[in-house]
Amino acid sequence: MIQISESAQTYFRQLLDQQDENFVGIRLTALRAGTPGADARLEFCESADLQGDEWAVDCEGFTLFVDSASVPFFDQAEIDFEKSAGGGQVNVKAPKIKGVAPGEGSSLVERVRFVLDQEINPQLASHGGRVALQEVSAEGVVVLRFGGGCHGCGMVDVTLREGIETTLKQRVPEITAVVDATDHETGSNPYFQRQA
Repeated sequence: MIQISESAQTYFRQLLDQQDENFVGIRLTALRAGTPGADARLEFCESADLQGDEWAVDCEGFTLFVDSASVPFFDQAEIDFEKSAGGGQVNVKAPKIKGVAPGEGSSLVERVRFVLDQEINPQLASHGGRVALQEVSAEGVVVLRFGGGCHGCGMVDVTLREGIETTLKQRVPEITAVVDATDHETGSNPYFQRQA
């Protein structure tokens, strides 16, 4: 359930009144949802912009359309408008937008993906890299594939052993090993070139 304050509804209604009549409401979307860099985007929308599967929140004089894939990330969200001398600012507080740690009983795969998305990939992104989960075996072996600047990087073994494997084993103790399944000879833009 999304809570939209009266001041936010008034502000959105005023903005819509100043726009072209083709706009049917305001669309709310979660960007990079489930990651530390998650953010909310509010924008005017026309009928043609809507997919038909959005969650519609009827407000006073307009409709807020929530992107269907974004709905879980806006559960318990609050949208407010704070007036100031310079005009004001819309604030979206969405406690689940950056993801929620898997609870008790979550699968090994869910817990590994959460650590990759929340801790490891944001660090790798600073070098233009990323890592994706290929599989988790019944024995607790995590198989990863590197991409971006990590694909073909000369330091990937150090990153894997001293960074990724250490972090994963600390956060998910059932993991027995972490394996790289990437063909690093095909990397086209490595962060560090491999030594010949």
